[in-house]
Amino acid sequence: MLHAPAPETAWKGKPVVLVGLMGAGKTTVGRRLAQRLHLPFVDADHEIEAAAGMTVSDIFERFGEAHFRDGERRVIARLIDGTPKVIATGGGAFVQEETRALILREAITVWLDAEPAVLADRVRRRDTRPLLRGRDPEITLAELAKVRNPFYALAPIRVQSVAAPHDTTVDEILKALKP
Repeated sequence: MLHAPAPETAWKGKPVVLVGLMGAGKTTVGRRLAQRLHLPFVDADHEIEAAAGMTVSDIFERFGEAHFRDGERRVIARLIDGTPKVIATGGGAFVQEETRALILREAITVWLDAEPAVLADRVRRRDTRPLLRGRDPEITLAELAKVRNPFYALAPIRVQSVAAPHDTTVDEILKALKP
């Protein structure tokens, strides 16, 4: 007889913040991780859209990346309020010095690391990524990885996000979170 795995005990620590390139699975893995930890889940990009009353793509188009990053910094600062939760950030959030310092100081940071080919396969499914419009996803993601991975590497926890079921990644994060 098969038994369902026991639910994870409620996380009693800091917020868990997922960082990494677009397509790494921060939102999907984050939702599942939050369920397993019995915590709320928040997607920073969705919170930014709600605060601005427009999509991330529209913010980029109308106001530019610098304006978006400023709003993103303020939203993430509001989300990291000391209460345990799982937060998925946008791919560029952790690259911003002030945002990165806040996340590293006030949260448990998990880098979901994935190869550009895996990321490109995942992001091809939707055309909502402003940095990929009109560009080859794999080439663009490889270029972004060269710039951003050194920042992501500052996260104390690194988990490979591979072409496997999302629960595989969740299991690896849970192992890393155990004392």
